Amino acid sequence: MLESETFPKSKGRIMTLTRGTGVSAAALAAALLLAGCGGGEDGGGNAAADVDCAAFEQYGDLAGTTVTFYTSVVAPDDAPYIASFEPFEQCTGADVVYEGSREFEAQIVVRVQSGSPPDIALFPQPGLLQTVVRDTDAVVPAPASVVANVDDYYGQDWKPYGTIDGTFYAAPNGASVKSLVWYSPGAFAQAGYEIPQTWDELVELSDQIVDDGGKPWCVGIASGDATGWPVTDWMEDVMLRDKGPDVYDQWVAHDIPFNDPQVADVLERTGSILKNEEYVNGGFGDVRSIASTAFQDAGLPVLDGNCFMHKQSSFYSSSWPEGTTVAEDGDVWAFPLPPIDESFGSPLLTGGEFVAAFSDRPEVQAFQTYLTSPEYVNARAAEGNWTAPSTALDPENVPDPIARLGLELLQAPDATLRFDGSDLMPAAVGSASFWTEMTDWIANDKPDDEVLDAIEASWPSP
Repeated sequence: MLESETFPKSKGRIMTLTRGTGVSAAALAAALLLAGCGGGEDGGGNAAADVDCAAFEQYGDLAGTTVTFYTSVVAPDDAPYIASFEPFEQCTGADVVYEGSREFEAQIVVRVQSGSPPDIALFPQPGLLQTVVRDTDAVVPAPASVVANVDDYYGQDWKPYGTIDGTFYAAPNGASVKSLVWYSPGAFAQAGYEIPQTWDELVELSDQIVDDGGKPWCVGIASGDATGWPVTDWMEDVMLRDKGPDVYDQWVAHDIPFNDPQVADVLERTGSILKNEEYVNGGFGDVRSIASTAFQDAGLPVLDGNCFMHKQSSFYSSSWPEGTTVAEDGDVWAFPLPPIDESFGSPLLTGGEFVAAFSDRPEVQAFQTYLTSPEYVNARAAEGNWTAPSTALDPENVPDPIARLGLELLQAPDATLRFDGSDLMPAAVGSASFWTEMTDWIANDKPDDEVLDAIEASWPSP
C-alpha cells in the first residue's frame, strides 16, 4: 500500500533516538508558532500568519523562484502540508508548487526517465527511494545543511534509510507508530479489564474476554491490490518481540531464509491470535472474514462492543467515524503492543517518509533544508494528525492525541525501533508474495510451512 494514501505503510531497521540539541530548538520553534499560528485541538491553524521570519534568514532572498514538490498525498490530506509550506514561502519569497498523485510510485520513475523530474519528492518507502537512486542516477545527494539538521535532530539510525551505496540522499519526514492496539477505555473499565504489560498478559486478557462471552480481536486485511499488508505488519511486530532486533534485521535482509525455523516460530505465534476462532473476528465473522474485511473498517466493532482490541498503526486515528473521541478517557485509545521477551524491551515497528531532491538549485536546497528544520516539523504537526521522529518537535505543538502518544514513544531515549520490513524487502517479496501468501494463509488456511516455502522461493537471486 502507498505510504501516504491516508493510511501509510513502510518498513526497516533499528533507530535509537537521542534528545541531542532538540530541546532548545523545539523551544525556539514553539515560540515561532505561538507568534505565528493559531489552531485548535483539530489543527488547521494558519502556519504563515504573522510568522517570525528570523529563523528563515539563513535561506536568503528567493523571490521569483519556484520549487516543485511531488508526493502521493492527495486532497484533502494535502492541505496540512501546503499550510506548513506557507511560512517558508512568506519569509523567503519562493513559490512551492505542490503536486499529489495516487500514481506516485509508477509516475516518479516515468517522470525521471523522461527528463521531467520534480525538484523534490516525498518517498513513501525507503525501498522505492533505493530503486530510483540506483535505476536512474538522477537523485541529488543531500546538501550539508540537510545533513547537519538530520545529525542534530534525528536519531543516528534514521540516516541509513536515506543512504544508498554510501551516499546520503534523503532525510526522514513524517513517521507512524505501527505497534499499537486500539481499544475502548469505557468498555475496558466496565468489564474490569486492565492494559496488558506483557504478551502473556495479552493472551490472558484475550482468554478472559472469551470466557466473558466476547470476542477479543477484530481484524481486516483487505486493501485492493495491496491486500495482506496488515497481516504482514502483525508478523513483523511479533518477529521483533519474539526474536529481537538482530534476528529481525537478518530476516529482512534475507541473511536467514524466509522458511527458517525462527520465522516458523513467529508465524505460529501470530496464528495463535489471528487464526484462533475464539479470538476473531469480532463483528465480522470467522477467521476467513479477515481477508475480506477492509482494513479501514476493521477496528469499528471496538466502538459497539463487538470486539475489544484492534492492532493498527497510529495513522488509523483517521479511520474512526466523525465524532469519535480519541483520548485516554474517550471513545477509543491505544496502548503499545506488549513485549514477548523482556530482554528485547518494548520495541516499536514504524513507518515513515523520506525527502529527496532531483536538483541542487539554491532554492531547492533551501526548501529541502526547511523540511528538516524545527520550524517545519512544529508547523506541520500543528496542522493535524502527524508526527515526525525529530527531537525538535515539541509535544505541545502536536494537537492530535494519538500523534502525541506516537511522538512520546518515538522520542523515548531508550526506544528500539525497526522500519516495517516488507518495504525493505525486494518488491517480489515485500509487496507481492509476502502479502499474497499471508492472505492465502488467512483466507484458505494454507499451512504454515507451505506459506513460508512459497515466500522463500519467490526471493530474487542475488
